[in-house]
Amino acid sequence: MLKIDGHDNAILGPAMIWRDNTTVGVLVYDAEVIRANLMKEGMDSEDAREYIEFNIEGAYVGPHTPIILWQCTLEDIEERYAD
Repeated sequence: MLKIDGHDNAILGPAMIWRDNTTVGVLVYDAEVIRANLMKEGMDSEDAREYIEFNIEGAYVGPHTPIILWQCTLEDIEERYAD
C-alpha cells in the first residue's frame, strides 16, 4: 500500500476498492488530520485545504493511490449531490 509521506497519524485504516478491473488494498486518510498537520507546518486552513485538493487528492499514482476522506453528514452529501 502506498503512504502519504509525513501523515501517518492521519491513517484511518485500509480499504479494499475496485480499480482497473480488480480489487486492491489502499490506505484511507482523514483529510482534517492532514490539514492540521499542514497548519502545524505554517499553512493557514484555506491554504492547507487547497494544498490537499491539488497536491494530494489530485495526484493519481497508480491503483494503490490512497483515499482521502472528508467527513460529513448524510444531509451534506444529499445537498451537494442533489439532482
